[in-house]
Amino acid sequence: MDLTLVALLLVVFLLVVLGLGMWIGLGLLATGALALAWLTNAPVGGMAATAIWGDSNDWTLTALPMFLWMGEILYRTRVSDGLFRGLAPWLSGIPGRLLHVNVLGCALFSAVSGSSTATCATVSRIALPELRKRGYPEPITIGSLAGAGTLGILIPPSIIMIVYAVAADVSILHLFIAGILPGLLVIALFSGYIFLYGVVRPGAIPREAAGANWQQRLRGLRELAPSLLLVVGVIGGMFSGVATATEVGALVIAACMRSLNWRNFIDSAYSAVAVTCMIGLILQGSSVLSASMAFTGIPTALAKWVAAMQLNPYLLIGALCLVYLVLGTALEGVSMILLTTSIALPMVIAAGFDPIWFGVFIVIMTELSTLSPPVGFNLFVLQLMTGRDQMYVARATLPFFFLLVAAVAILAVFPEIVTWLPKKVMTK
Repeated sequence: MDLTLVALLLVVFLLVVLGLGMWIGLGLLATGALALAWLTNAPVGGMAATAIWGDSNDWTLTALPMFLWMGEILYRTRVSDGLFRGLAPWLSGIPGRLLHVNVLGCALFSAVSGSSTATCATVSRIALPELRKRGYPEPITIGSLAGAGTLGILIPPSIIMIVYAVAADVSILHLFIAGILPGLLVIALFSGYIFLYGVVRPGAIPREAAGANWQQRLRGLRELAPSLLLVVGVIGGMFSGVATATEVGALVIAACMRSLNWRNFIDSAYSAVAVTCMIGLILQGSSVLSASMAFTGIPTALAKWVAAMQLNPYLLIGALCLVYLVLGTALEGVSMILLTTSIALPMVIAAGFDPIWFGVFIVIMTELSTLSPPVGFNLFVLQLMTGRDQMYVARATLPFFFLLVAAVAILAVFPEIVTWLPKKVMTK
C-alpha cells in the first residue's frame, strides 16, 4: 500500500480516537500499535515496551518535574503576583501591556530550560491565572503562551540542537550560537504581533497602571526583585551543576516573603506530579507512535520523494517545510531529526545551504510541530491548564504558528541571520 495513504489513514484514526474522548497518550499509543500490527511483523508488545523504556530512560527528562514544581511554587505564593505587579508600571504605555510578559518570560526561562514543554508548562502555570484575573482576552493569552513556549528549543541551551549536532556531525557550540539571533527574531515577531493587537484592539487590553510615574516604576523593581533573584539562581544552578537550585530558590524566596506554608508546599508537589504524569503519558504514547513510523519507513519515504523532485533551493526548502509539517503531526522533535537528517542534509548542502543553518531550520520546524494538531505538545499543555478543547487552543495559537512560518521564510531569504554570529566566533 502507498505509504502516503497509510500516513493519512493513521492520522484519521488518531483524530477519531481523540474525538471519542480517549486520553491523548493512550490515543497516540493505540495509533502506533495499530501501525506496527498492520504494517510490520514486529511483536507489538515488545516494540512498545522497548520504545517507552528507551524514551523514558533519559536523564534530561528529570528536569521537567523540577521545573514544573518551581512553577507551582511560584503560582501558589506571592512571587508570581509580584512579577506581574512589578512589570505593570513598565509596560503600561506599550500596546499589549502584560501580554508581553508571556513572550519575555518564556524567553528567559528558555535560556535555562532547553525544553519547549517545560517552558510552556511553567510560564503558563504562572501567567494564565494572573492574566485571567486582570481580564486579558483568553485567545491571545493562550496563543502567546503556546507560541512563546516554543522558544525553549531554539534559544540555547537546547536538547533538540544537541541531537541535531550529533546526527549531523556539527559543532554543538556553533549551533548554540547560531540560535541566538533567530531566537531574538522570533521574540521580535511575537512581541510585534502583540503590539499590533494592542494598537488595533486597544479596548480589549486592560489599562494596567495607566500613567505610571518613575516612582511607581522603581517600586515595581522591588516587586520584581524575587523573580530576578530566582532567574539568577536558576542560571547559577545550571552552570554549577546543582540540579535542584531551581526549586530550592523558589522555596527560599517564597519562605522569605512569608507566603509559603505547609498547605502550599503539599499542593504544589501534588499538582507538579499530576502534570508530570500527564506529560509523561503523552511522551510514552508518542514514543510508540515514533517507533512505528520508523519501522514503516514513512519519514524516509517522504524525504526520498522530495529528493527525487530535484527542486531549486527555495522550492526545496518549501517542500521540506511541508514534509516536516506532516511529520510533526505524528512525531516529536528528536524522532523527526534522527529519521530524516541523513537524507535531507545532503540535499540541503547541495542546494548551497550551510549545515548549521539547516540545524536552526529544523529546530524551528520542530517548534511548529509543537503547535500542530493533533499531536502538538504545547497545545496539550494549554488544553490541560485552561480546560478548553484542543481546537479552541489550536485556533488561538494559529497567528503564532504563521509567525514561525514567517521566521522560516525570513531565514531562508537571509541565511546570514543564522551564520553571521558563528562565523564571527570562529574567526576569533
